[in-house]
Amino acid sequence: QVHLVESGGGLVQPGGSLRLSCATSGIDFRISTMGWYRQAPGKRREVAALLFRAGGTSYPDSVKGRFTISRDNAERTVYLQMNNLKPEDTAVYFCKATQLSNDYWGQGTQVTISS
Repeated sequence: QVHLVESGGGLVQPGGSLRLSCATSGIDFRISTMGWYRQAPGKRREVAALLFRAGGTSYPDSVKGRFTISRDNAERTVYLQMNNLKPEDTAVYFCKATQLSNDYWGQGTQVTISS
């Protein structure tokens, strides 16, 4: 059974930083594409960062240069380092694993940027 568990969300002031973690189990972490997505109230879920199994990464322009996705294969955990956070980054952040065309999602963690 696949489990993805996010943690690390919270309330932070504009310009601050947060690191999200996604602990995984039940998947072959090494051959999975991992991603962080986010969904703000009233908006569609959108990609925040992707980490391909070969190691490449992809970011939308809105977070490029501020967000960094990484993984620890030994810990089977994916991270999202978020710096210089802005109010528009406020959203529920979800972790997704894609393995053999199957998608698995975590339950999400709330990130709120406010002064």
